[in-house]
Amino acid sequence: MIKYIGSKRALLTHILSAVGATVPAGATVLDLFSGTARVGHALKRAGHRVISNDHNAFAHTLATCYVQADAERWGETARRILEDLQRLPPRAGWFTATYCEQARYLHPDNGAKVEAIREAIAALGAEPELEAILLTALLEAADRVDSTAGLQMAYMKHWARRALQPLALRLPALLPRPEAGPCAALCGEAEAVAAPVECDLAYLDPPYNQHSYLRNYHVWETLVRWDQPEVYGVARKRVDCQSRLSDFNSRRRIGPALERTLGALRCRAVLVSFNDEGYLDRAELERMLGARGHVQVLEIPYGRYVGAKIGIHNPQGIKVGQVGRLTNLEYLFIATEQRITLPSPRAA
Repeated sequence: MIKYIGSKRALLTHILSAVGATVPAGATVLDLFSGTARVGHALKRAGHRVISNDHNAFAHTLATCYVQADAERWGETARRILEDLQRLPPRAGWFTATYCEQARYLHPDNGAKVEAIREAIAALGAEPELEAILLTALLEAADRVDSTAGLQMAYMKHWARRALQPLALRLPALLPRPEAGPCAALCGEAEAVAAPVECDLAYLDPPYNQHSYLRNYHVWETLVRWDQPEVYGVARKRVDCQSRLSDFNSRRRIGPALERTLGALRCRAVLVSFNDEGYLDRAELERMLGARGHVQVLEIPYGRYVGAKIGIHNPQGIKVGQVGRLTNLEYLFIATEQRITLPSPRAA
């Protein structure tokens, strides 16, 4: 799966344990801010019926591939198509000029390959689940040869070693449909999706500070939308990064937005992932969740993303700031009607 500042890869064991202690096997779980779909994918593998949601097109594509699409339906078909797409000759155009020449997220050789494959996928007119699998394979292939520190707010001054490797498509790790029933991927604002979806447990991993996932991964958004947007700045960000603003990225608006979302949920249990760098503190989150029942909190030390370890640099690549702390405290808040026993390394 793609590199992602909000990825919960290192927290999956804790999240799955908390879910397993809260709801029975085969329960319906709503993943309201799905991101890379890593959590939804793990929940599906564990046998749950998962409903994923994210408002960004690239995240919805990842969830359609990893959560909604089933291996037995699409695996062999997608594998054959990917083999054909891999053989296409490069074809440079707007994407290559914008993100490989004006900016340097991908080497132009790989950018032209990406462009040829993306045009071919568009021409297929494939069923949405199949198209999502093909686009996910392309996103992940491009991510493996990018030239960034993990975010698309900037790119390396010199080509990263991996950027000089040839682009190679791989079939995503599709999962079979769980016995609990078909999974689904939605694309909407969290508050709007929360009300109509009935589930046993809702998992919320919202943005928690000023960092916008759209701005951090705008190249992947464009690669999925394939809309040749107006762009701006050295990073060649989509111009709609300036207008598609989330309440969850606002210190003033995040509290009311999260409280409204929690109030709209129709479920017996809620699991919220948050971070001590977030705009809301532990006490405020406990207060919000207290309206839903008994609240328990897991505290998990977690290393910060790679960009934090590199430090702060100016546009000329000169280091101008010192590295801060390298470890955050991740919180898992679990709200249930009755107290449950959690397999926690550090329960508070």
